[in-house]
Amino acid sequence: MTWADVPDPVVGAGEVLVRVRATAVNRADILQRKGFYPSPPGASTILGLECSGTVEALGDGVESWSVGDEVCALLSGGGYAELVAVPAGQLMPVPDGVDLVTAAALPEVVCTVWSNVVMVAGLRPGETLLVHGGASGIGTCAIQLARELDARVAVTAGSSAKLQRCAELGAQVLVDYHEQDFVEVVREATGGRGADVVLDNMGAKYLARNVDVLAPNGRLVVIGLQGGVTAELDLGRLMGKRGAVIATTLRSRPDEEKAAICASVVEHVWPLVADGRYLPVVDRVMTLDDADAAHAVVEASEHVGKVLLRLP
Repeated sequence: MTWADVPDPVVGAGEVLVRVRATAVNRADILQRKGFYPSPPGASTILGLECSGTVEALGDGVESWSVGDEVCALLSGGGYAELVAVPAGQLMPVPDGVDLVTAAALPEVVCTVWSNVVMVAGLRPGETLLVHGGASGIGTCAIQLARELDARVAVTAGSSAKLQRCAELGAQVLVDYHEQDFVEVVREATGGRGADVVLDNMGAKYLARNVDVLAPNGRLVVIGLQGGVTAELDLGRLMGKRGAVIATTLRSRPDEEKAAICASVVEHVWPLVADGRYLPVVDRVMTLDDADAAHAVVEASEHVGKVLLRLP
């Protein structure tokens, strides 16, 4: 990665130009850097799937924002830069009580969790959510949102320190994946029922056991492929549970779908942030010209929550 001068983005109709204050490191950025996750057609090839900043200019037809507004944004790319052009529907106001740098920790994880756990999987009060990678940015978000939905939360993590942090956020069932079998632990904690919703970042490696841990009518939502892309699915086992396996991405969705997700997040989640019931978890803030070191932190899973990059 290099920090270099490039032409300013051109703001199109229906878009907003944002002067970036901060962005964040996501696993997708690491995959893109390694050549495994190219930008969607038409999107910026610069890394960065979220940012916070101020509105610099408005494209034709944009009336919902004003120059100078403080915003955070869900991006298809381009966040590791001073300026980024964003479809207006993917901008969100900075929630009350959150500073502009910290706001960069919100868009990607909150939109991912809300769209998958609530809008797709339909997690309900009293159900059990199993989150793999509970100490990650996605995990720390999912724990808090499920807690506010009055669901029970089980998590996997790789150390006692990370599990303790998950417990502080509201997780009730804690699994050290180095030492324990999450299927056994979750079944025991739920009286043999299992998890109603599983939020999975591993993919192929965990597929069979994720199906095993599903409760009747359970929903497995796969949002990452850290454990590979190909595995055998026992359809008989899945049918016996009347279960569902759903695989989703956020980055490549049409703009109108992303806008609907952002609108739902602002309506339902931002009040929780303003009330202090949801807290963005930030492990550290580094400068954007030190992005290589920030990527190393995330690749080594040395963090809890989000690693942010502010403009130098």
